[in-house]
Amino acid sequence: MAQRLQDELAAFFFEYDTPRMVLVRNKKVGVVFRLIQFVVLVYVIGWVFVYEKGYQTSSGLISSVSVKLKGLAVTQLPGLGSQVWDVADYVFPAQGDSSFVIMTNFIATLQQVQGYCAEVRTATCPLTPILGPIGVNNMEEEVPLAIKDRRNLVEEVDAAYMKTCLYHKILHPLCPVFKLGYVVQESGQNFSTLAEKGGVVGITIDWNCDLDWHVQYCKPIYEFHGLYEEKNLSPGFNFRFARHFVENGTNHRHLFKVFGIRFDILVDGKAGKFDIIPTMTTIGSGIGIFGVATVLCDLLLLHILPKRHYYKQKKFKYAEQMGPGAGEHDPAATSSTLGLQENMKTS
Repeated sequence: MAQRLQDELAAFFFEYDTPRMVLVRNKKVGVVFRLIQFVVLVYVIGWVFVYEKGYQTSSGLISSVSVKLKGLAVTQLPGLGSQVWDVADYVFPAQGDSSFVIMTNFIATLQQVQGYCAEVRTATCPLTPILGPIGVNNMEEEVPLAIKDRRNLVEEVDAAYMKTCLYHKILHPLCPVFKLGYVVQESGQNFSTLAEKGGVVGITIDWNCDLDWHVQYCKPIYEFHGLYEEKNLSPGFNFRFARHFVENGTNHRHLFKVFGIRFDILVDGKAGKFDIIPTMTTIGSGIGIFGVATVLCDLLLLHILPKRHYYKQKKFKYAEQMGPGAGEHDPAATSSTLGLQENMKTS
């Protein structure tokens, strides 16, 4: 009993078993096997490692945006005369945020007064004239728009450069100063049409940074999207605001229905850096995918090819169950391990 236990322990610690391998010389199966392996290798290296950067750990971003506008506009109103509009008049809110509206057209209802009409059927209340629509002149299309994200003022952008540059997707892709007409044009819309009824334009600042390289290579990409469709049930963008004043002790107001272009600035992106844990995980997953080649070739070899029955006999070894004691002294029932050891001794 002790000797048997000792043999079992020795076999457990000092013997190694491996699956039985069958070498099949078949051109069809061989070509399919190598082709699948090549496809898997290209997928793991090209897509997982190079394109998706599976060797990196990534994180999102937190950002804030400030906007500064400059420019003047001039209007000629019958009731108000010639007026000059600056940023405080046509930008809402005036401080500039990640979402703001630039007034491009308005309808003015002047000198509104709250009061009572006499209770006489023939009496009438004074009518308030409505002026409009009155479009702001084309100067607004040329208004410069400066967008300041946390780090979009990269190394190439300095004070001298910002005084002379205007954003262009090819000539000046890093300049943070934009002309409104160009932004609307790049969003796929017409400025004159959009200025009449209003609309919404999205400005996306996209950051995709590979921090395995120097941070100076981390640069923003600006994209512009038209969020306005003419087929909408309520096209355009408009709102109302009032300017109150007191005249002869009576409260008056000018009511404006404002049509404008709303700009929504969105910041998106991620940053990645090498990390050993996702690298090893990706390598392990890639090695596991190589097993698909073996599964598919076994399916082809054992179930599709004309000689599938022959290959099954070579691949699988069947052992029938024997009764107790049947083969204890049978030399033919000696295990393959003992037979291998005897052959090594005799040789």
